[in-house]
Amino acid sequence: MLKRSSKIDETKILRLDVGCSTNKQKGWCGMDKRRLPGVDIVHDAQKFPWPLATSSCFQVLLSHLYEHIEPKYRIDLMDEIWRILRPDGQLLLTSPYAFSHGAFQDPTHYPCPTEATFTYFDPDCGLYQVYKPKPWKLVQNNYRMGGNVEIIMEPRK
Repeated sequence: MLKRSSKIDETKILRLDVGCSTNKQKGWCGMDKRRLPGVDIVHDAQKFPWPLATSSCFQVLLSHLYEHIEPKYRIDLMDEIWRILRPDGQLLLTSPYAFSHGAFQDPTHYPCPTEATFTYFDPDCGLYQVYKPKPWKLVQNNYRMGGNVEIIMEPRK
């Protein structure tokens, strides 16, 4: 059963911090599967659809959540974010780089992304043809061998 704070007006959500835990960004709406201080929407990110209207978000933040999503749900996750983003919106994503210490230290991590992972979502990249998910524009694709992958993507609608 979905549990939401009665204070949330879905028509006004512009920035969504998914998997925020107790670290929700100031001025953002927080969604997490656990009821914690600062969480506005209690919902598991691996359950689709999310309790948000289509094109209701200007920005969606996934900070160190992607690596906790089961691989079988990752394309569905990206498609769901695509659905809730406005056409002029952005996805901001950071995750441990696949070959970094951070990728291996946490026993709850699934395989972490590399610089090639998010090219599967951009039709301008050859790997898009493998799965043909909802189309994204890969705006920024930074990685650091010892640290994180930092991604900015925009939906192509």
